[in-house]
Amino acid sequence: MTVAAGNTGELVSTADIVLATHNARWIHTSFGLRSLRANLGALRERSLILEFELGDWAADVVERLLQARPRIVGFGVYVWNATQALQVVRALKQVAPEILVVIGGPEVSYERDQQEVCALADHVVSGEADIVFRELCEDLLAGRARDQFVDAPPPHYTELASPYAEYTDADIAHRIVYVESSRGCPFTCEFCLSALDVPVRKPETEQFLASMQQLLDRGVRHFKFVDRTFNLGIESSAAILRFFRERWQEGMFLHFELIPDRLPDALREEIAAMPEGGLQFEIGVQTLDDATSNRISRRQNVARLEDNVRWLRTNTTVHLHVDLIVGLPGEDEASFARGFDQLWALGPHEIQVGILKRLRGTPIIRHDQEFAMVYAQQPPYDVLQTGAMPFATVQRLKRFARFWDLVANRGNWSETLPLLLQGESAFARFADFAQWLSERSTAPTNIALVKLARWLWQWLVDERKLVAEIVGQAMMRDYVRCGRNDWPECLQPFVSHDRARQVSSATGASRQARH
Repeated sequence: MTVAAGNTGELVSTADIVLATHNARWIHTSFGLRSLRANLGALRERSLILEFELGDWAADVVERLLQARPRIVGFGVYVWNATQALQVVRALKQVAPEILVVIGGPEVSYERDQQEVCALADHVVSGEADIVFRELCEDLLAGRARDQFVDAPPPHYTELASPYAEYTDADIAHRIVYVESSRGCPFTCEFCLSALDVPVRKPETEQFLASMQQLLDRGVRHFKFVDRTFNLGIESSAAILRFFRERWQEGMFLHFELIPDRLPDALREEIAAMPEGGLQFEIGVQTLDDATSNRISRRQNVARLEDNVRWLRTNTTVHLHVDLIVGLPGEDEASFARGFDQLWALGPHEIQVGILKRLRGTPIIRHDQEFAMVYAQQPPYDVLQTGAMPFATVQRLKRFARFWDLVANRGNWSETLPLLLQGESAFARFADFAQWLSERSTAPTNIALVKLARWLWQWLVDERKLVAEIVGQAMMRDYVRCGRNDWPECLQPFVSHDRARQVSSATGASRQARH
């Protein structure tokens, strides 16, 4: 890798191999690109990583790529950036056809003959490309011909170099650091790419923890584990928790994705011993309907799941983020609503309501005819309607999901929310509010807090006829806790002079802290 002057005179890095992708947001980092670069061997010093955001214009991305003067551009393609990747690869091959474009990632690992981006690329790598990409680059730089489509068998950790040194000091200071203590998943949920017989592999625990120590020494305090099933191996999971607990420092935070019905005593002990506020568990429930679970080959013990979530809420301070999916084959709105209410009664901090996506290569398509599944043809391939959920129902539940994230998941209205949901069905109560709110706002993800406060007041007091004093006191405490001083007129009667000047310690806090 060398440095040269760019078109505007600034110094830019150049390299024979550029690894690039679009991340959803700037704060995200690409773990995949760092794994690829770490495993380039002798070619590593001839490579660099360039990361972009979804909003970056294709021409600007191509300009930046060309400034690096690469011979090979490797582009990571995922469902969230498939449209942007196509635009960039198309433009790059138009203006610099001599550059060899190699694409890889889940989105282009399957159904390659149906994708324009695969036809445009010089080479397409399917599967985990850590080793195969290096071999491909060696051949291409030496002038040796290779087939367009390259299949990568899953590597074992003994073959892989550690990617963690690829995080720069700026990454560590300002961005999310992702780590992995396992790859693969033993389950066969048909909506997930892990259903495709991807074997589970783990590094040696001591080797992994040595890498974590190096990140700690460099100042990393937030660790986001990308493992699909962190609590699959109880001994290694317990060892990882114990490692961080013994080295705990203020501000540390760990995120794990858990199997919901697997929490034996040995792991419970380690979780309960963790410092307050330092853990977040993402728990993929997806559905609580047994018939739907069986239909999509999802093995899940609901009774054990419920017991585990109750235990976590009662005995730990873990922030619980649980997932439900709208539009699974055969599940109607009534079944989804029952599952939502059942899950809400367990007390998780957040319920992420997601819309089923037909990811390329997943076996969920086997249900298309029987259950009249209709998906969008453009990424991210959301379900549009099913035999059990008409288009209008799916649209209504999409709005429900957006408003739920705004009002409930962000933690701004934790005292007001019970008033909003009180009744026999939390789902029904919030669905009514979401429908009412959708008639007043066309931007459910971008409503100012002060405007939302006015609408909450109007719904609860004017529409639902709840006692104004009770609503006002709850909303006032939430507003104070959010550190706001732009008091809406409806809340001003409930604010004392001292309260109005108060600046909450929650100002600028994460949604976990607000909860």
